[in-house]
Amino acid sequence: MKYLIGDIGNTSTKICILNDKFIILRTYELETDKIIKSNHFNKIIKNKFAKNLNPVFLFSSVVPKVFKEMKKKFKSSKYKFFEIKDFDLRKIIKISVKNKKHLGSDRIANAIGVKKYRNCLVLDFGTATTFDVIRNGVYEGRVITPGVKLSIKNLSKATALLPLINLKGQQKSYGKNTKEAINAGFVWGYEGLINNIITKIISKDKINYKILLTGGYAFFFKKFIKKKSFIDQNITVNGIAKVYKELI
Repeated sequence: MKYLIGDIGNTSTKICILNDKFIILRTYELETDKIIKSNHFNKIIKNKFAKNLNPVFLFSSVVPKVFKEMKKKFKSSKYKFFEIKDFDLRKIIKISVKNKKHLGSDRIANAIGVKKYRNCLVLDFGTATTFDVIRNGVYEGRVITPGVKLSIKNLSKATALLPLINLKGQQKSYGKNTKEAINAGFVWGYEGLINNIITKIISKDKINYKILLTGGYAFFFKKFIKKKSFIDQNITVNGIAKVYKELI
């Protein structure tokens, strides 16, 4: 038996096929806003690789509209779509925040995915750059900042003369032209933001957190992080897989 899980993000969606031991066999990256209109998801579940696929699919989603449309599209089929918040997650993770309903499914999945480390700080470079704090196996809270790519796009969009750039890991403290100046601002600006937030969290809690990075800019910014850190691009899907394994 194989299993399908997915992480629906604001920009992109990751679909994973798991084996009977819930180990990732294959991963697909799709553009979230094109999932419904395109036929890519249909191709995934009809692929030979998806043979013997359990008809129960589990997702984390921060785009409710897309998930609802997916459920609706396959309503008359044998496939059943569930979101991790459909289940009593208290059996897996303790969450110590206000307004738990407002906590994104991806944040919960991240916490479940790294719970084994007990004390962990997860930096997720997505549409937003987020910092999730797991202390003594409990999800304690998060910091949310504007995402790198989103910020770069918005700067260009909101100005008449500033161009859209592709971020480069330059070491100059300032630029000799407009593109270099923007690049320097984002590189050093986010370096300061990231290190400052990590330092404040560790200083407040007085805990030597294991720092894990995930998301699009994880590899780019790892070299700028002063504390020892590790990259794991499957944190979220590993959390979803754990929910599937233990609650379905």
